[in-house]
Amino acid sequence: MALKKELSLFTATMYGVGIIIGAGIYVLIGQGAAIAGNVVWLSFVIAALIAAFTGLSYAELSGMFSKDAAEYVYTNRAFRRKWLSFIVQWIMIFTLIVSATTVALGFGGYFSFLTGISPVAAAAGLLVVLSFINYIGMKESSQFNVISTIIEMSGLLLIILAGILFFGKTPVDFFSASNGIAGIFSATALIFFAYIGFEELVNFSEETKNASKVIPKALVLSLAISTLLYILISVSSISLLGAEKLAASSAPLTEVMTSVIPHAGVLMTLIALFATSNTVLAILIAVSRMLYGLARNNIFPAFCAKTGVRKTPYVSVFIVGLLALAFLLIGGIKTIALLTDVGIFIVYVFINASVIFLRYHQPRAKRTFRTPFSIGWLPVLPLLGIVSALLMLLHFDPILILYEFGVAAVGVLG
Repeated sequence: MALKKELSLFTATMYGVGIIIGAGIYVLIGQGAAIAGNVVWLSFVIAALIAAFTGLSYAELSGMFSKDAAEYVYTNRAFRRKWLSFIVQWIMIFTLIVSATTVALGFGGYFSFLTGISPVAAAAGLLVVLSFINYIGMKESSQFNVISTIIEMSGLLLIILAGILFFGKTPVDFFSASNGIAGIFSATALIFFAYIGFEELVNFSEETKNASKVIPKALVLSLAISTLLYILISVSSISLLGAEKLAASSAPLTEVMTSVIPHAGVLMTLIALFATSNTVLAILIAVSRMLYGLARNNIFPAFCAKTGVRKTPYVSVFIVGLLALAFLLIGGIKTIALLTDVGIFIVYVFINASVIFLRYHQPRAKRTFRTPFSIGWLPVLPLLGIVSALLMLLHFDPILILYEFGVAAVGVLG
């Protein structure tokens, strides 16, 4: 039974924005400021450029192949090596499940602040509830997503408004880089976690109306909206609080708001609950569709492709929920953010390479979207995407990279 097509351009874009604007900005802006200093806003700009290179590649590929398990489909069509395509998809699956678990723990921390309930228990409860919403259907999930995205965007817009109204409250040199150029790029490697998510939209293709045209547009729009918000948020936060106070805070955006509105802490905590839960839901949906797509391609067991009366892949939904629960004790958000970024950058290398290979081997294939700027047949931006992803990998601890290769080996041997 096929999945039910529920998503329009608006709801797909809201999913993209909702996935991207999650726990990352609420936590990592402080840690980014600790590394880059007042020029942390530039790290957001650089991260946006890197995301844009690969985002446009995803847009082109999604306009060619509107299928779930997108990373597998794209790389298999380009390289014709099923083992390689499986490794790329496996790394993405593992990375996203770990990411969902970490963001759920972030939710648990905020929920514990309000109620006193254990963060792990709150995170587990969230994963169970969101897995049920995932099972109910895409229509209900998208309604939850739209509401949550509007709420979390409203919270960020409040900070931007405060930044405009109280600009200059703290004298700031916006070009002061406490650790120089190296610090800016190291902060970029960490902050990139805040941009992760746009690529998950391609795994909603089989539930999107006119997906070959809608998904590329939604990718570009969601990335553009998120980038604008992030840059304005980073400038506002530095203006209102300064890098040192941002770096010292465990809840930096809450502290930014309380610096101008003393009792805004509870409001920002509530908004953070919606932001984190929205991100977790979107990841759970995306990964369950990845398993569904792999089963449809005879890579995973056929039962992962089973759909019930709700026209959702209920077996895959159940498996992903269980795996996310199993990873609840994995560690802190900074470590997992770095591990997630390593996995994502590895995948980005192959996605950008897929665009280049397909441009060379299938130049006449139908494309509803083409990445701009080419020299002859060679698309420039995917090439820059490969180079930037490889350069970013140089800023990570080699142990994290070896860990990802270990994950790939487990997937192949398993």
